Amino acid sequence: MTTAPQRFGYGLPDQAPAAPASSPAASRHPLLQQLRGDVVGGFTAAMLTIPVSMGYGILALSALGPTMLSHGILAGLYAPAIGCIVAVLLGANTTMIYSPRSIVTFLIGSIVLSSLVQSQLPFLRSATPDTMLAIVFLLILLAGLIQALFGVLRLGTLVKYVPAPVIAGFANAAAILIFLSQLDSLFGFRDHVPAFLIPFNLDKVQWPNLVVGVITCALILKGARITKAVPPTIIGMAGGVVAYYLMMLAGLRDNLGPVVGAIPFAWPSPHYFADFVTLVADPAFWPVVPVLLSGAVSLALIASLDGMLCARLVEADSGNRVQSNRELVRLGVGNMMAAGFGGIANGINLGSSFANHRSGARTPTSLLVHSAVILLGILVLAPLIAYLPRVVMAAMLFCVAVQLVDRWTITTCRQLLKAQFASPQSVTLDLLVIFAVLVAAVAVNVVVAVGVGLAVTILFFLARMSKSVIRRSYRCDIVHSRRRRETDQMRLLATQGAKILVFELEGPLFFGTAEDLAASVEAALGGSTSHVVIDFKRVNEIDSTGARVMLQLHERLKKDKIVLLLSSLEQGSRLAVFLADMGVTKAVTRSRMFQDPDRAIEWAEDQLLQVLDSEPAQDAQIPLDQFGVLANLDANEVATLEQALELRTYTKGEAVFREDDTSRDLYLIARGSASVHLRLPGTERETRLMTFSPGTVFGELALLDNAARSATVEADGDLVCYVLPHSVFEALAQSDPTVAMKVLAGIGRELAYRLRYASRTIYQLAS
Repeated sequence: MTTAPQRFGYGLPDQAPAAPASSPAASRHPLLQQLRGDVVGGFTAAMLTIPVSMGYGILALSALGPTMLSHGILAGLYAPAIGCIVAVLLGANTTMIYSPRSIVTFLIGSIVLSSLVQSQLPFLRSATPDTMLAIVFLLILLAGLIQALFGVLRLGTLVKYVPAPVIAGFANAAAILIFLSQLDSLFGFRDHVPAFLIPFNLDKVQWPNLVVGVITCALILKGARITKAVPPTIIGMAGGVVAYYLMMLAGLRDNLGPVVGAIPFAWPSPHYFADFVTLVADPAFWPVVPVLLSGAVSLALIASLDGMLCARLVEADSGNRVQSNRELVRLGVGNMMAAGFGGIANGINLGSSFANHRSGARTPTSLLVHSAVILLGILVLAPLIAYLPRVVMAAMLFCVAVQLVDRWTITTCRQLLKAQFASPQSVTLDLLVIFAVLVAAVAVNVVVAVGVGLAVTILFFLARMSKSVIRRSYRCDIVHSRRRRETDQMRLLATQGAKILVFELEGPLFFGTAEDLAASVEAALGGSTSHVVIDFKRVNEIDSTGARVMLQLHERLKKDKIVLLLSSLEQGSRLAVFLADMGVTKAVTRSRMFQDPDRAIEWAEDQLLQVLDSEPAQDAQIPLDQFGVLANLDANEVATLEQALELRTYTKGEAVFREDDTSRDLYLIARGSASVHLRLPGTERETRLMTFSPGTVFGELALLDNAARSATVEADGDLVCYVLPHSVFEALAQSDPTVAMKVLAGIGRELAYRLRYASRTIYQLAS
């Protein structure tokens, strides 16, 4: 039986093989197939994890000096072995591989350098290398504890609010610093040479050593083009080692850098937990605690976000749902245990996770296989690792730096330089955040970079959110309420409705936008405004400043005898409760707060018509000859039509007709009002389309097209209608076609008016 060879992607550490072809024989034994997939997946993932974890361990502890090189390699290998075992013990039902991540390792190395090695605290200045090592692992333990607390407190969903530009800034800073930290080993310098002085120290470059590094990098980055049967990282490491020793055989030993050196093999043991207790018991250590805590918070925050992002990517690939808070607990506890055993922090390794799943792994058994292979590798490879050239490890980390560069940053900069963005302001702000974090991380330290990144992002966020909260504003000479009034009243509102001013808000009404709203309202008032409607439908948040500004605006309008109306504040809603607590509801009064802007405009129109003495008496029944739709009929024709009409009455809430009814009668309202309601798709709720007042007509569409009713019409109170049954209208068309034609002409004018009004309203709102 033959199996398809593992095929790896292009040569960076986070690469994954394609899914293997299933075996017909194995498919007859599902348990055997599952076990085989877990074993193959765990072994394949370990082959990817081992070389990069060694490099990450060196990177994390490199600030402690060359004597910690062997400790760094073991710390990098202990971490995934312990992390995967802990995840399984904590109930992980996944094939995700828990192992060191580049950006997390970079943060550890940066904090170790800036906050510990370069610290002026007496305890740290006098600490032995072993004590410093214990402090580093205590830092990782505290970060793991904070990660676990994030999960226990169910803050996993909040971690995602760390902005992407901040993470991109860290990634780019990590790439630069990792690259700079490996230059000495790549060039073979005996002593440290700053990057900007390298052009002036070319005589000190060990060129054979540099060639080994270049060969290693080239094979890692392009190894997949040579063969897809072996991971590119393994190809590069093997090629670099061969090149190094071939040059040594060629007599170039003096021009090559050193090897890693002897590594004292030791199975992982939790002896660092005792060292942590000793540290905490020493009063001289306590001044170091704030430094550790600040570094641990930064590390936990970035590591948690990186872990959640990677978990989502693995979820999309494997189809296994990820529970953010539980994953944070597993990561946190795993990092705490790894620290106690002398390992660095873990994240979720994309390349190893993809390799594990696509190689056939489907259960957590693959994680145990992964850990077992690494532990066995420590036993077997420890003597061989001693002969591994440092330049090869440096070249591997250089490739990690290449991978870590944020591709979006590069693409965006290129597009920005080519002026390919129609609106470049937003991406420019994102790039400024990235640049600020990068500079802070490179020039100062990573803890400061965390603060700078979050502070700059918050400032830019406030600047973006502080744009005008006014979605649109309009006056009601063109945009009316949904109450259809008789013709004279509609004409009056067309000239006097401009006294009603409406502001539709959108976004947060807070200290950054409230004052702008008040200024905009005052600027728009003019001398003829009688009512101001402020609609909160699209307001998602309001703070105390916004509420106080609403109170001040109410008092300002009240002095000018302008009525303030508020809409879309459903009683009991979060915004309504907050405004009530802040005293806004009491000041404005509940009677001037409406469920939507249409009803607020309708109320304002009623008040305006009352002032203009145009509102008919509520109990008065409108004579037939005063209906605008019948304006072209003479007295005899009105009398003829009146004989054909029926007078019908309805009580409040009674349906005149319902949606989908087949009745085709025409209704003219003599007294009272009726509202048109339409069922919302997929719900039991209805929405009001229009309200008809005395002197208006409805039901005309069914009379014209003989189709079923398109909506439900109900009486708002006691309702009296003149009704022209469809059968009677047909008889009238035969007996007195002139009257019938004039009725149809009046209906046509009414429909034309509504269409023109709808067009003007749409134009007004859209513009």
